[in-house]
Amino acid sequence: MKFILGLFSFSYLFLIGVAIAITALVVVFQMPNTLDTPREIQIKRGMGTRDIAAMLQDEKIIINAYPFMLGSKVKNSAKPLQAGEFLIPAGVNISGVLDILQNGKTIQRKFTIPEGKTSWEIVQLLKNNEFLEGEIENTPPEGSLMPDTYFFAKGEARMEKIARMQDAMNNFTNDQDEKKLDDLPLNTMEEVMILASIVEKETSVASEYAKVAGVFINRLRKGMPLQTDPTVIYGITKGQHKNDGKGPLGRRLLIKDLRKDTIYNTYTRTGLPPTPICNPGRGAIDGVLNPGIHDYIYFVADGTGGHAFGKTLAQHNANVAKWRKIRSKQ
Repeated sequence: MKFILGLFSFSYLFLIGVAIAITALVVVFQMPNTLDTPREIQIKRGMGTRDIAAMLQDEKIIINAYPFMLGSKVKNSAKPLQAGEFLIPAGVNISGVLDILQNGKTIQRKFTIPEGKTSWEIVQLLKNNEFLEGEIENTPPEGSLMPDTYFFAKGEARMEKIARMQDAMNNFTNDQDEKKLDDLPLNTMEEVMILASIVEKETSVASEYAKVAGVFINRLRKGMPLQTDPTVIYGITKGQHKNDGKGPLGRRLLIKDLRKDTIYNTYTRTGLPPTPICNPGRGAIDGVLNPGIHDYIYFVADGTGGHAFGKTLAQHNANVAKWRKIRSKQ
């Protein structure tokens, strides 16, 4: 009889102990963290629940690792903890942290590559992005990177971003109808990219892409030199443009620059330069494949951000005179 009473007492105490332990776990599970401000954390691929719990405890995001590990087995157990970068609010409890990590509400980081940047300039932008990792071994070929906005997670490799931009450019160019080349003085998509890069550097007005492309198409058909300043600049800089607010050369383009012969100088040479001079966007490429049909062979800035077009040298000279008056007042 004493044995039975002793066993009953032990079982009773055991159940009380379990109840107290469960209650304590529930209390800790619902207890808010002590953060004063939201905190960014990164769950790397391959981290186990124990590693994640220890990291969260070290970062003061959870009060204790064990309730978190237990909760991950019980709360939405079918949903694993996600890898990625997360923003944890101040005052959230373990239950809330599990919701964030299990539902994959990751931080979305992004960078934007503007149209017309050279490959060297794009490499510098990626190198200066503190959230990316790894070295870029070589500068990619000019014209191989698609300008766009790209999303990424902290810690991704810079070379992965280069590959993504190259894939985007390849996919876009491969989707183009090469039969359009039959109506153009261009033989390959590579030549389309070269002319598109020139168009991109000559105008930042999307509505002018096709019109400016039409001017260069007309010049190519007539055997006239393209006479475009950006190609001269590229021949001097090889795309390593200065960024001091004084233009890509760090100074104004001079007459002597136009006369200095390089393989990129379209004043001293006819036809296209050997490679693109920047990375054109979709609009410039489309403008070259679908150029404006007109008789213009000249254009110059008009002071509004766009250009004035001329069919004859006399018209062009008049437009240049207007532009010089505008520039002298600036």
